[in-house]
Amino acid sequence: MSFALPPYAELLGITIERGEGPPILDMPFGSGVLGRPGFVHGGALSGLLEMAAVAALRHALAAEDREGARIKPVNVTVDFMRGGREKVTRAQGKVSRLGNRVANVEAFAWQDDPDRPVAAARMNFLIG
Repeated sequence: MSFALPPYAELLGITIERGEGPPILDMPFGSGVLGRPGFVHGGALSGLLEMAAVAALRHALAAEDREGARIKPVNVTVDFMRGGREKVTRAQGKVSRLGNRVANVEAFAWQDDPDRPVAAARMNFLIG
């Protein structure tokens, strides 16, 4: 997979963990993602989830030799399950449907345990 994260991801300090399957993104805790004292801001969590969804979709498109396809988000729904604390937050997306023109992607953010997400998102994308 060879794509760069957008500047917004860099602003949040997001990095990509390389490995098999859809990439896992890491966002360190710091003043740039601070919401109320001791917690990650909901907007930063939403941004991390969006970046994870985009990374998963780019990964899936590359697997189908469609790396140059343009993607456009149509909508996003974010569910906040618990407060993100003062530690690294990770997120990974999963493409649930990849058609010729539309893709549906889910993304989950967690801190200590992937089975205990702090937030989740569902996104739909147009593919051009």
